[in-house]
Amino acid sequence: MSGSRPGDDADRMARVALTWLAEPGNRAVWQLVQAGGAEATLNRLLDGDVPESTLRAAVISRSSVGDPRRLAEAALRRADRLGARVVVPADPEWPAGVDTLSTLELDGGDRINRDVRPPLCLWVRGARRLDEAFARSVAVVGARAATSYGIHVTNELAYGLAEHGWTVVSGGAFGIDAAAHRAALTADGLTVAVLACGVDRPYPVGNSAMFEQIAESGLLMSEWPPGSDPLRHRFLIRNRVIAAATAGTVIVEAAARSGAVQTLSRTVALGRRAMVVPGPVTSAMSVGCHELLRRHPETVVVTGTAQVLEEVGRIGEYLAEIPRGRDHARDDLDEDSALVLEAIPRRGTVGPEELAARAGLGVRTVLRRLSLLEMAGLVVRRSDGVALARPTRRAPPGPV
Repeated sequence: MSGSRPGDDADRMARVALTWLAEPGNRAVWQLVQAGGAEATLNRLLDGDVPESTLRAAVISRSSVGDPRRLAEAALRRADRLGARVVVPADPEWPAGVDTLSTLELDGGDRINRDVRPPLCLWVRGARRLDEAFARSVAVVGARAATSYGIHVTNELAYGLAEHGWTVVSGGAFGIDAAAHRAALTADGLTVAVLACGVDRPYPVGNSAMFEQIAESGLLMSEWPPGSDPLRHRFLIRNRVIAAATAGTVIVEAAARSGAVQTLSRTVALGRRAMVVPGPVTSAMSVGCHELLRRHPETVVVTGTAQVLEEVGRIGEYLAEIPRGRDHARDDLDEDSALVLEAIPRRGTVGPEELAARAGLGVRTVLRRLSLLEMAGLVVRRSDGVALARPTRRAPPGPV
């Protein structure tokens, strides 16, 4: 058995080496680490004692390229020069939300849906603590090919969340992700970019300036060591962490087949708050959103920051106002008064007797209600009966 303790240098090095030998989330590796520790698991795999054929093949092929321990040590030195750090579960700043991935079970037998276990370690650039950053956090994700509608909604949502002290989490991609990060930065809020590559080479390159801003005031985070390439399947592996680490996920725009849709599906499976912004039914960028609403009754429609906060906040912390039209004086009328008002012709006057017949009420009741309606400014008395009061018109604006 290994003599290392959780969180010591040997444990960190072993976790880094294991992440290099097998992609993050690997079910078999995670179970071995839970049972015997990271260093013992690394020794076991390198000795050829591998329980699964696919994992055995990965270990053989990758260890033939180089010594995993030396590669891990080199990655740690590289991170130190970069000003980055590796965070492991024994560290106080470990984000506890990701540990819920230990019980996540998804339909589908492919590797992406099977290997969804918690990270062994996390690489971080930025001074903020991970646990504090994720304590009150919301993921805002969506399409790379976002529309102007999607960008506008994202700006409003992310800015509002940041203003209320919530961390905005996304994946750093073009489109909705970048809009969410930039809106949070504009609001002087905290934002975290969860990457599918090394924290020293954030992808896409076109967002490099944004990533530097995030590293200065927020956090760049990845499961892959510095220098790792942004391979296609890594984005899908990464999405489970976004779903697990945050209190909820908002998907703004997504095509029918989208990584954002996958992220929200994992959000639902983990029991987090799953929120969808509806879009035009004619937009291909909202097809994925609408399909999520149809397939997952757990998802809720949100159209603004207040509704997102109501979903993710503590009970009673945020209460979104129910949208309603302008108030009218007639809104508070009793039933008889409303009947009398409805019976008055839109033009001209009417006497009490005819009005009573129109409303189906007694004349005395009509006379009493007319007094109330007159006090409310809804009717006026004239010599030949009563008429509807004319609405007050605003004066046209004067010259500027």
